[in-house]
Amino acid sequence: MQHDYDLVIAGGGLAGNCLALALKDTGLKIAIIEANSREQLHDSPAGDRALALAAGTVKMLEAMGIWQGISQAATAIKNIHISDQGHFGKVRLSAQQEHVEALGYVITAREIETHVAKLVTQAGIELICPARLVGLMAGNDTVNISLKRGDEPLNISAKLLVGADGGNSSVRNLLEIAQHITEYGQTALVTTIKTSLPHNNTAFERFTASGPLALLPVETDHCAVVWTRSSEDADALMSGSETDFLAELQQCFGYKLGEFSLAAPRRAFPLSLIRAEKMIAERTVIIGNAVHQLHPVAGQGFNLGLRDVVQLAEMIIKQHQENQDIGAADFLTAYAQSRQQDHDRTIGFTNSVVRIFSNDWLALAAARNVGLAILDHIPAAKTWLTRHAMGLAGRLPRLGSRR
Repeated sequence: MQHDYDLVIAGGGLAGNCLALALKDTGLKIAIIEANSREQLHDSPAGDRALALAAGTVKMLEAMGIWQGISQAATAIKNIHISDQGHFGKVRLSAQQEHVEALGYVITAREIETHVAKLVTQAGIELICPARLVGLMAGNDTVNISLKRGDEPLNISAKLLVGADGGNSSVRNLLEIAQHITEYGQTALVTTIKTSLPHNNTAFERFTASGPLALLPVETDHCAVVWTRSSEDADALMSGSETDFLAELQQCFGYKLGEFSLAAPRRAFPLSLIRAEKMIAERTVIIGNAVHQLHPVAGQGFNLGLRDVVQLAEMIIKQHQENQDIGAADFLTAYAQSRQQDHDRTIGFTNSVVRIFSNDWLALAAARNVGLAILDHIPAAKTWLTRHAMGLAGRLPRLGSRR
């Protein structure tokens, strides 16, 4: 059976481009479909968001030849400080204590997206853009994909289609894969602040009665803010003045970093946990935000999505080297099974943190503070928590070994 491509990736964002780069030296014929132009992607407000890259994620990006070109734009997280507003419990995690260079890094989405897009172009990977995916039909040995480029229809075929096209995935919608949605009734307020005192490469996670507040270090005297509030509170904070917003933020965090001033526009994103009912269909698999969208409280969304990418890439490489069909049903089932435990564990952990720390019930507040205080004094427990925060608790990919 002749195919136009071995692999078609729907989505030219981070997940799709990283997958293409992981497979660029395999001899597979790959195409990426993207609905937006490169300029539209670059100028999107979503590019302003700060990504917390776990140390394990950085190792994966290094293996794919990506990290080397963006490391200078990232800020190292040397310490993590977890506290509960108005209570005594706190946990402090340190890269020095764990004998590592950094617990993670902070970088804007735009920095990494722009670099990855440039690498895709340099690798000569075919980009069909702008084009919309409007239909697909899978058969025994091929998946036929219908596109619209402007007003022009285009039909292509592949052995495997990967949906890496984000939360509003066209692939997922065309396959009619249902989603389980948990509404938190919360909104993330995102901005960047300048601080009058240096952050010393410390990331702060402060739990408050109205929701968690994260400050991530950027450069020497800036912090990326991810502030979770009830949707009602968030509306009031967004419609109010910058002065009122800063006063409320300062009251929530305190003066550990001195006085705050706004360094970027305020943006608001409603929060929910969204999980697709399944990851695979006939000759099709969905990855990244197309299959899961997490609350930002633990900073795990991009890290989990990149683990989807590297696991799929490793399995495709092995399948291809053994001259096996990369779109075969048993192969896709094996991929879905290989990702299930990581999805369950990471999503369950994130959801539990939201439930426990967005609750001002007195008995629960007391219990979590005792827990934080005890945890801070048990080195083995802190090491376990640190390794999970760094994304080093599980197996790391071997993608770099073939170069």
